[in-house]
Amino acid sequence: QVQLVESGGGLVQPGGSLRLSCAASGSIFSINSLGWFRQAPGKQRELVAAITIHNNIDYRDSVKGRFTISRDNAKNTVYLQMNSLKPEDTAVYYCNAYTAFGTDYWGQGTQVTVSS
Repeated sequence: QVQLVESGGGLVQPGGSLRLSCAASGSIFSINSLGWFRQAPGKQRELVAAITIHNNIDYRDSVKGRFTISRDNAKNTVYLQMNSLKPEDTAVYYCNAYTAFGTDYWGQGTQVTVSS
């Protein structure tokens, strides 16, 4: 079992920045990748960014150059730095852990709202 606890969401004006954090605990050894997904009202959940244990990183096209994913292995924490935020970035953001056993674990979600 892997537990994920997110923090850092909130309300920000367009062009602003937020940093999301996700602390993992439990069977850390089994995690192959950590990532962030988001889900806007009426839309499917989509991958935003992911980082593997080998530090391979993937971003969805719409956030490249604006968002940065990173991890602190000592703290078992993954971060998502979001800059130049746009209204279309508004969504509930979920932390995800994918394990060597093919299992997905999810955090509780944190709301990000970009609005003036």
